[in-house]
Amino acid sequence: MSLKGRLNQQVMEKIANLLEGLEYGTVQITVHDSQITQIDRLEKHRLPLQSKTPSTTKSRT
Repeated sequence: MSLKGRLNQQVMEKIANLLEGLEYGTVQITVHDSQITQIDRLEKHRLPLQSKTPSTTKSRT
């Protein structure tokens, strides 16, 4: 296997590893002169919405 083929396999494995476990987010691949030069992973963590309940105030008498 040529060096170019091994590098492509390494890049593919790196991208696959970055995608594993990513629930919400993006994987961005930057290409310069037809070569991948950078891979960024932006992961978002979604929080569950909390229901708003009207606050009750006790009157003091």
